[in-house]
Amino acid sequence: MRVPFAFICLLFPVFLIAQISPKDSITRLEEVILTQESIPKKATGITVSSTISTQTFERFNPTDIPSAMNQISGVYILSGAINTNRITVRGIGARIPYGTNKLRMYFNGIPVTNGTGSSTIEAYDFENLGSVEVIKGPKGTSFGSNLGGAILLDTKPSVEDETQLLNSFSVGSYNMLKDNLTFSYSEKDFKLSLSYNHLETDGYRQNSQFNRDGILLNSQFKTGKKSSIAVLVNYIDYTAHIASSINQTDLEEDPTRAASNWLAAQGYEANKYLLTGLSHTYQFSEKLENTTSIFYTNLDHYEPRPFNILDEYTNGFGLRTHFAGNWGKSQFTFGGELYKDEYHWGTFENLYQENNGNGSLQGDPLSTNKEFRRQFNLFGTFTYPFNSKLSAQLGLNLNKTFYDFRDLFNQDENNASAERDFDAILLPNLGLNYQLENGKIYANISKGFSNPSLEETLTPDGIINPDVAQETGINYELGSEWFLFQKRLSTNVTVYRMDVKNLLVAQRVGEDQYIGRNAGKTRHQGLELDLQYRGKLSRTLILTPYFSYTLNDHNFVDFVDGDNDYSGNPLTGVPKHRLNSGLDVQHTNGLQLNLNHQFVDKIPLTDANSAYSDAFNVLHAKLGYRTSLSQHINVGLNAGINNIFDSNYAQSVLINAVGFGGAQPRYFYPGNGRNYFGGVKLNYVF
Repeated sequence: MRVPFAFICLLFPVFLIAQISPKDSITRLEEVILTQESIPKKATGITVSSTISTQTFERFNPTDIPSAMNQISGVYILSGAINTNRITVRGIGARIPYGTNKLRMYFNGIPVTNGTGSSTIEAYDFENLGSVEVIKGPKGTSFGSNLGGAILLDTKPSVEDETQLLNSFSVGSYNMLKDNLTFSYSEKDFKLSLSYNHLETDGYRQNSQFNRDGILLNSQFKTGKKSSIAVLVNYIDYTAHIASSINQTDLEEDPTRAASNWLAAQGYEANKYLLTGLSHTYQFSEKLENTTSIFYTNLDHYEPRPFNILDEYTNGFGLRTHFAGNWGKSQFTFGGELYKDEYHWGTFENLYQENNGNGSLQGDPLSTNKEFRRQFNLFGTFTYPFNSKLSAQLGLNLNKTFYDFRDLFNQDENNASAERDFDAILLPNLGLNYQLENGKIYANISKGFSNPSLEETLTPDGIINPDVAQETGINYELGSEWFLFQKRLSTNVTVYRMDVKNLLVAQRVGEDQYIGRNAGKTRHQGLELDLQYRGKLSRTLILTPYFSYTLNDHNFVDFVDGDNDYSGNPLTGVPKHRLNSGLDVQHTNGLQLNLNHQFVDKIPLTDANSAYSDAFNVLHAKLGYRTSLSQHINVGLNAGINNIFDSNYAQSVLINAVGFGGAQPRYFYPGNGRNYFGGVKLNYVF
């Protein structure tokens, strides 16, 4: 169902929203409409990336980071719950059963992807982010050459020479309550930001309660005329009950249901996650600068599931150094990144069926394992301008990955432990950029790779699979960016093709049990279009319509699974068409309206394409008001509606699901029904 925005405006009641600013409303309004190009980007040389900022985040519920990131063409987050997100970039990662893999993620320049390539976006509070930059495909040499690319998360910058206390309080449907309290201090040589956040909700579905507390410390201070140090600490403690996926009948009849076995076990996950980082920047000269970071991560995870209880913890640490400079009219970067982690995990019997309806009960141990993982990257780029319009960039990335698996439960058995030392892989990248008066044209060819995940490296018996290989692919990209009508209209159009071989397939061998194997080749090709127009209707009213479209023409080229030949079928887990559009309306009196529409095409759920999810449309709206109560106090009110027309849809899917014991396959994670939210923001400027 497609619904005109004018119709939404007629139906939608007037709510109030505000964003906090120490500036007067007219000045702040002009800042809000700045193009995303004004955000400093970390992609080096002529590497093209897509960035969203606070302007995009504030269009949505403060718990809804998937909707904000889905504004970027080519990027799609399938979200089963607040704690269950799978990020796919140009179809890469769509076949991962749970979580995000096959890309690199950085938080304030520190790598936060673990030793097997898994990244967790839910470890960061939405309201602490200032920008999200996405490098699509393996062209971001300095940030790894993973097939899915890289995601760079950055915290909000401090306001220069000001001390502020900011509190954002939100409530909503499903007993949602969220609070973010931030103190920030800034002077010439020292900046400090300290945030505490709390989120709790009962969730839309049965057994989907969520409770999270977090602390973020970010500080920078100068240690000399040429050097500075940054300290980063991010701690998250959350408990999330798990409703799991449901079948077609449950989705149609009552999407609030949880899977019966997860409900009976009262399944949940409890996580304590810590990231600490220390970064030193030194300016050798006007032509050379270095930033070196050391970091430590710790994850303590406990997850009672119907089939067993998983107890695991991971200690990770590493170093990243990055040099950037210029040589004559050329620019260059080079550096290295070392990440090592130690992963301990064990499983236990879950005796929930013997626990008198009280949920999970830990029984005897079933397995005890340890794995040491090491990944090393060397990188360098060289950008040379042939003239004022044409420039070229050559990049090289060298990756070396090592796994050491130890089965501590079956130590006396043969093959209980094993090592996997992948060959070093060299990943080149070549880009061209031609600058025009109102835009640019760019082209890129790059090689990328993906390591197998933990599950994909192990056999059903829980030992290292020596036959599984890394995925590799070649990416071809051609695009253009234009800024027209006095830069009020920004346009970005990209076409690409990526050929992937040694495709990693997670073959299901039991309930939540998978084995990885290399099964063939895929072809990822498509088109991405982003448009945004910023126009003044009058001296007091500004309209910003925006539009992004993604065409995914992704197919299996060569994929044979047993007696089944799936060659030529569309790639599982990827919608062919996606569309995001919206309208921001801003008035200089502090009133603001945000309307957003998302369309997602049907998704093939099986490799045989025998089942599809339904296409869906979802519409959100948010209105608000902001004002200054005094020279020191700013206040804002906000309220909105998600899923205005109460669409019943699958916000995430589990591909190749199998129905055990004659049950229907559980493919679907339902999206929330119509729900409401509102909040108050207060800002005190000292």
